[in-house]
Amino acid sequence: MSVPAVQSLDRFSLPDAAGHFGPYGGVFVPETLMTALEELAAAYAAAKADPAFQAELARHLKDFAGRPTPLYFAERLTQHCGGAKIYFKREDLLHTGAHKINNALGQALLARRMGKQRIIAETGAGQHGVATAAVCAKFGLECVVYMGAVDMERQALNVFRMRLMGAEVRRVDAGQRTLKEAINEAMRDWVTNVRSTHYILGTVYGAHPYPVMVRDFQRVVGSEARAQILAREGRLPDELIACVGGGSNSMALFFDFLEDPAVRMTGIEAGGRGLKPGDHAARFATGRLGVLQGCKTFILQNADGQIDLTHSVSAGLDYAAVGPEHAFYRDRGRIEYGYAKDDEVLETFQLLSRLEGIVPALESTHAVAFALKRARELPKDRILLVSLSGRGDKDVEQVSRLLPKK
Repeated sequence: MSVPAVQSLDRFSLPDAAGHFGPYGGVFVPETLMTALEELAAAYAAAKADPAFQAELARHLKDFAGRPTPLYFAERLTQHCGGAKIYFKREDLLHTGAHKINNALGQALLARRMGKQRIIAETGAGQHGVATAAVCAKFGLECVVYMGAVDMERQALNVFRMRLMGAEVRRVDAGQRTLKEAINEAMRDWVTNVRSTHYILGTVYGAHPYPVMVRDFQRVVGSEARAQILAREGRLPDELIACVGGGSNSMALFFDFLEDPAVRMTGIEAGGRGLKPGDHAARFATGRLGVLQGCKTFILQNADGQIDLTHSVSAGLDYAAVGPEHAFYRDRGRIEYGYAKDDEVLETFQLLSRLEGIVPALESTHAVAFALKRARELPKDRILLVSLSGRGDKDVEQVSRLLPKK
């Protein structure tokens, strides 16, 4: 298998002091938020260097979240494809059902360190909202989660879970009523209540320091996966595959392998119904450089800079922009990007459930769908490692409505 030529890099050199990943990233926010972001960057830098903070986070990741998660060989799925071995990094087995709890724990501890007693968050598929609600309940923090009306309908189970844990879930009826609008409302709240409130943003996106901070809280995934695959196979995988919405679960898996040029990395976006405007959320397939919700990156927008409508069967990938670090590594040829369409995602959702007894999140299923195609192309001595970033309990009712009745 040929691997694209990659420029040499030092993954720890990014971002720079102003939050830039090359031409991407930065800080594009109202002046009201500048002091809060500077305070957050300083507090995070201090916490990152504090052994006591890191030890406390590690303890909660183990005892509350359930780390380390296992590396799972999908034997029957591999046999079905007839090619490369398929391994899953089982983030779906974490408490609250997805990788989101890693970052939520880190930011909740940071908020407590800064003396902030009120937490706000945005959520699309609901998993970040559930994780935030869980850590707020654990630490006794007030919690408000913004969620688009469309996402509240297709993720009703997660809405109930958040409320059960004491969070106030605020319905957003503006615009397309999905993740972008939920972020808008969360940012408006933060501007109004900046002194008392910390915003737990859920992905490697937004104004600095969020992309690097979320990446650092999530990189435990790739660190574990690297040690696990070496113990299991005695070598690194040939390719890593993960879905990409904002990009937290994919960067979580990729980061500790970035300086291993023989390891191919592929991020999978939402191809939706196809690549017509409004039918997908594949930013690298048809996007343009622009600024949205705090940073500069690839965005689905028209020639006048108006944000395009998006669509995906998965609420967590239904977003018009992608994390700036992803854009940087794509430019350098280090990470490749593809997409999976709704119909193949629904087919793969059923296949994985039947062959392995694992019901995956629709977001994660995009990566699995691509991995099946890749596995069929490769010989049996090759290894694919896929991020199974979340479980599909939240999606079962929606999928049951979408599938033909049998």
